[in-house]
Amino acid sequence: MLAFEGVSFSYPGALRPALEDINLTLSPGEFVVIMGANGSGKSTLVRLANGLLRPTKGRVSVEGWDTAADEHLPHIRPLVGMVFQDPDNQLVAATVEEDVAFGPENLGLAPEAIRRRVEEALSTLDLAELRQRPPHRLSGGQKQKAALAGILAMEPRYVLLDEATAMLDPASREEVWSIVSSLCRKKGLGIILVTHLPEEAALADRVVILHRGRILREGKPREIFSRPEELTTLGLEAPVAAVLAGRLARRGLPLPPGLLTPREVALALRELAEKRPPDTRRKAGRRRRG
Repeated sequence: MLAFEGVSFSYPGALRPALEDINLTLSPGEFVVIMGANGSGKSTLVRLANGLLRPTKGRVSVEGWDTAADEHLPHIRPLVGMVFQDPDNQLVAATVEEDVAFGPENLGLAPEAIRRRVEEALSTLDLAELRQRPPHRLSGGQKQKAALAGILAMEPRYVLLDEATAMLDPASREEVWSIVSSLCRKKGLGIILVTHLPEEAALADRVVILHRGRILREGKPREIFSRPEELTTLGLEAPVAAVLAGRLARRGLPLPPGLLTPREVALALRELAEKRPPDTRRKAGRRRRG
């Protein structure tokens, strides 16, 4: 388990803590999204999770290893992988294949083990055909997948993604969403995704809302997005489908609460239409044609 226990953190010279009294856990196979306005402490939290930063107060541990203990860091770093917003900051080798192999090589693994990990990571991210391509010739989505492949080749138990889809086009973003969700479900990885996009948060097991360095709300996506007006006051948004469903409900349509995706809204509307008496549907059709 990755655990924050009463964690606070202050940057030198700051007027207030970046994080204050954070209590949070992440288990293998769990997908947690962190949301919050700019300056709420999201990026600080994930940097504390793998020892890039150390808490001013409290304890961060990974499988029992304390991130504040220098002697524990060699055990922690292979367990926690991190993908940043700009993949160019992580791609260091001449080809995709060499870049994916970089992490396992630094672990001192045997050549056969390195090859196995590289092949598996390239296959998982659908990058096998791009193995000899220089990273600078990849698209934005391909670069982010290559960065993620390099993390997967380390075989971590937890993956932290800090606004990792923010620079991607919608199609590439959806592809990365699908991959991350699959890694969590099929490989049992614990995922923390920092994002400002509510559609990404809708995929999570839990959503955590940070506000001025504190956890303001925590719960399942349907709970968090059930009151979109509260999110607006925090500078956040609910998924577009949830907002649409709320507006339709206020206009009198008896939609169930907690609809998050376009598919869920469409299915709910279809079910309502099928429940209407046939003569009502015919009258509605005549009015539209008129």
